[in-house]
Amino acid sequence: MRYRLTLEYDGGPFSGWQRLGEGQSVQATIEDAVEKLTGIRSEVTGSGRTDAGVHAMGQVAHVDIDKSFPSPQRLADALNAHLRPHPIAVLQAEEAAPDFHARFDAIRRVYLYSILNRRAPAALSRGRVWRLARTLDADAMHAAAQRLIGRHDFTTFRDSQCQAKSPVKTLDRCDVMRQGENVQVWCEARSFLHRQVRSMVGTLVEVGLGKMSAADVAAALAAKDRARCGPVAPADGLYLVRVDY
Repeated sequence: MRYRLTLEYDGGPFSGWQRLGEGQSVQATIEDAVEKLTGIRSEVTGSGRTDAGVHAMGQVAHVDIDKSFPSPQRLADALNAHLRPHPIAVLQAEEAAPDFHARFDAIRRVYLYSILNRRAPAALSRGRVWRLARTLDADAMHAAAQRLIGRHDFTTFRDSQCQAKSPVKTLDRCDVMRQGENVQVWCEARSFLHRQVRSMVGTLVEVGLGKMSAADVAAALAAKDRARCGPVAPADGLYLVRVDY
């Protein structure tokens, strides 16, 4: 039976989603839990490969399990028991079609970047936000973000190690809003380039600090030049919020 899993995790302790030679990955940790439960090593395929330190509120994955359960909820409960004490939770397990693919069937991915904009350091949210002491102009950031909407060559905001075949992507949403001390950047697209969101956020922060203008952001995008990108925002503040199918 193929199951679709909706996952929440704190990316801080992990080397990222993808199983690699070094470091503990989210993928391998869930595969360990599946093996403890079933006695069989099974591959867990995620909707996307979140980087080291990036969090998820609604990552989606699929896994094939050759064992019956009274209900998908029992599977979720059992996996959560085997995932302890790792900061990973199976929010929901559902039976899926045999050909369902968590990555290739996705039609939209929603990311949130959270900035704590205050002089005092983060205490409760440490490791889960990017704390910036200087006041950001969120309205200016939002205006600049609108220059990124649409289908473009995002080479400027593409990591040098990106393995995507093309730098052309369609960004459906990029909104910046302030809620008290928090500045949120919401991005939606079918798919993103490696570190695209963090690269865009870092550039928008330059706008918020008065170091760049909306016209500068548009010019940087048009230049298709990685050197025109602002500092890449740290992983701490990035969350994969939702994946739509």
